[in-house]
Parts: sequence; C-alpha cells; structure tokens
Amino acid sequence: MAKTKQEKLQDKYKVHKTDTGSTQVQIVGLTKRINELTKHLKNHKKDYDSRVGLLKIIGKRRRLLSYLKKEDEKQYLKLIKDLDLRK
Repeated sequence: MAKTKQEKLQDKYKVHKTDTGSTQVQIVGLTKRINELTKHLKNHKKDYDSRVGLLKIIGKRRRLLSYLKKEDEKQYLKLIKDLDLRK
C-alpha cells in the first residue's frame, strides 16, 4: 500500500515507533484532518457542524504550532516548510 505525503511526514517526525503524541506528529495529523474537511466542505457548503469542527481543529493546530515555536524553533521552521503552511 502506498503511503501518502502525510503518513511519510508522520514517520519522519516520530520519536519512536509507536509515537502518536509528540507535538510534531499531532500537527501532521491535524493538518491531514484539516485538508480532508476542507475538501468535504467544498462539496457540502451548508454542513455547518463540520465547519465548526474544522475551526476547532485549526485552533488546536495553531496552539500546538505556537508551543513548538516557543520550545524548538528549528523543528517549527522545518515542519512549516514540510507541510507548506506558510508561504
């Protein structure tokens, strides 16, 4: 089975084999969910419950990114570049 870009990034940032809780892995996972919900909302414009969920996920990712920037700016910049979040 072919791995997606997000799965490859999760593997790249894992601290150990079963890591799902480190900040970088959480940010990659949230970005994947944000991209999926964005595609869904393009087709279902009136799905307001999903829109609220999307906004909550975006807020959580923003908080994790600011935490990562404060703790390890090199990792933050590397992750931002890999995920194409800031241009």
